[in-house]
Amino acid sequence: MTPARRILLLAAALLASPLALAHTGAQPHAHAGFLAGWLHPFTGADHLVAMVAVGAWSAIAVRRVWAAPLAFVALLACGALAGAAALAVPGIEPMIAASLLVVGLLLATVHRVPALLAAAVAGAFAFFHGAAHGVELGGGAAALAGMLLATAALHAAGIGIGRLLLARHRWLPRVSGASVALLGATLLLGLG
Repeated sequence: MTPARRILLLAAALLASPLALAHTGAQPHAHAGFLAGWLHPFTGADHLVAMVAVGAWSAIAVRRVWAAPLAFVALLACGALAGAAALAVPGIEPMIAASLLVVGLLLATVHRVPALLAAAVAGAFAFFHGAAHGVELGGGAAALAGMLLATAALHAAGIGIGRLLLARHRWLPRVSGASVALLGATLLLGLG
């Protein structure tokens, strides 16, 4: 199987997985310890796809590849601390879904974006992802550290995928971005 087909198969598998959000809102599940924090970003399609998509978008459209992922991790931490402190952050789930829609569309356009703008977009959405996670982080600093490292690893995987997509075919980033945007739109419609 060619690498391009593997990527398409992976994208199809992600889209075919249950489109459940990682956060139900009513029953937050507390995560204790580093391992629980590390595993949490992998448990919901919304977060997993968003973090990989930010990396792929950065590799394809941002000259300073790590600008958006670093901003994402930094503001994810801020949002997690806000959520853990029980600060009311309105619109968490719609903003998480919107992050998929927006980042997917940005990935699909394959248009170069200034690093500062990319960091601002990624960081703004990351705050909401972090607030959702923060409500659930019962393990304190260890769980937060695990979540942040997992997020950075997912961004790194996304950067690798983005470079592979761009190297293989011009249309692969467009199809991948459209798939991410479709997931975001589907999640937004499900919230309405």
